[in-house]
Amino acid sequence: MNNIRFEDIVDFIKEQFPNEGFIPLHAPKFAGNEKKYLMETIDSTFVSSVGPFVNKFEEMMCELTGASFAVAVVNGTSSLHMALILADVTVNDEVISQSLTFIATCNAISYLGATPVFVDVDLDTMGMSPQALSDFLNENAEIGADGYTYNKKTGKRIKACVPMHTFGLPCRIESLSDICAKWNITLVEDSAESLGSYYKGKHTGRFGITGTFSFNGNKTITCGGGGAIITDNKELAERAKHLTTQAKVPHPWAFVHDSVGYNYRMPNLNAALACAQLEQLPLFLRNKRELAQSYKDFFKDSKVKFVDEIEDAQANFWLNALIFENSGDQEEFLKYSNQNGVMSRPVWELMHRLPMFRDFQCGDLKNSEWLAQRVINVPSSVRI
Repeated sequence: MNNIRFEDIVDFIKEQFPNEGFIPLHAPKFAGNEKKYLMETIDSTFVSSVGPFVNKFEEMMCELTGASFAVAVVNGTSSLHMALILADVTVNDEVISQSLTFIATCNAISYLGATPVFVDVDLDTMGMSPQALSDFLNENAEIGADGYTYNKKTGKRIKACVPMHTFGLPCRIESLSDICAKWNITLVEDSAESLGSYYKGKHTGRFGITGTFSFNGNKTITCGGGGAIITDNKELAERAKHLTTQAKVPHPWAFVHDSVGYNYRMPNLNAALACAQLEQLPLFLRNKRELAQSYKDFFKDSKVKFVDEIEDAQANFWLNALIFENSGDQEEFLKYSNQNGVMSRPVWELMHRLPMFRDFQCGDLKNSEWLAQRVINVPSSVRI
């Protein structure tokens, strides 16, 4: 294997995105009916959370993912928050997640007064490791007389598990689902980054009671903000739609609410943009797969590893990721590339290192620590 120079990597990336100045990590692409649908929405005056594009977007999400129901919400974080409410997570519960994740995962857990517990990821998926989850539970957990799983060290109920499909790369979600079922722990998938990704032919977000998605400005498709919850459970879907609409009881004129609700429904204006973007998703996914293949070919004989999809997985390659052999190379490449017109970013700061989460229980996080020192995201925009 040959070592590869930073300037060679930067030059290669510039070849993939010609005629651009500073190359962003992931820019949105509006090449379809976005303006048309937005104008239809404006002309209709239905720009808020009531409008035909909201319903259309939910139908399109069901068609894409194969889920029976979809609920459109304002962003990915609110979708996670609502999914954990649907999982009956409450104050003083514990929720198992991964330290290598975006902070929204742990923020949503914290909104409910619950506590995140961190287990390690697999090196090849950067998503939660089934072995790490199993090891943690075997060492720290027991099933109580009520059928729930409890942490032997803290005495708290372990109510849910939230793995993430990191950078759109499916983790070993089927094995995680089996482990959660064995321990009676509710599985909620953080699929924020994995729209268009599949594991064993099944779309991500379909392995738990709910799956959650984000349509932020930097995602594969975007509507400015936006999120969605998918599920095959009609009761959960109806509850999600009710709670995200301020828990308002339907009535021709009266304002009656039967629960603490949330102003989380996606506005029609955003949904119009989302529908236009979803129409182009197959094209975007093909284009991103071609870019990923170019990266794979370029790094094939180098000491820099391109993070590829695992067997049985089909990734959307939202953000292409590299792993440098030496930890010191990460900081040096970040400095070099960003100073030379190519945006690159490290993986997020590990959750257990942040001040608000550093005192919570962790498993052995050796893979997370190793990856955090070596992973780089490189430009991954759709090229059309």
